[in-house]
Amino acid sequence: MQKSSRNRKPLSTRRGRGKALTTMKATKTAPRPVREPTKRATLPSSPAVGGGVVSVAAKAGKRTNKQAKLLDLLRHPAGATIAALSDASGWQQHSVRGFLAGVVRKRLGLELVSSFEADQRTYRVVPAKQA
Repeated sequence: MQKSSRNRKPLSTRRGRGKALTTMKATKTAPRPVREPTKRATLPSSPAVGGGVVSVAAKAGKRTNKQAKLLDLLRHPAGATIAALSDASGWQQHSVRGFLAGVVRKRLGLELVSSFEADQRTYRVVPAKQA
């Protein structure tokens, strides 16, 4: 059974969206300024081309960062353990593992070798073979 229209309130006394949207003035907002993206310094794709154990930051002549410290430790012939890398950077162990997989292997494209010796896994970066 439908209700008759006589029982409804007139539009002027109704609350809601019906008439309110038609009487509101459209406010214009100023466009937001576009922010320029920040430029980040990236490491060269193959920093171990020289073959020696020289830090990337020392080659560039700037102060060292955590990434450069960890790469220096990984370039030593003996390599470094997760615990040593964690102590050097102040990161937790899962963050160091993520750095090894994401930055060292994928982004920088370096060859990372791991070996299990004396109840500890050590990681090291193998220098690129020169053709």
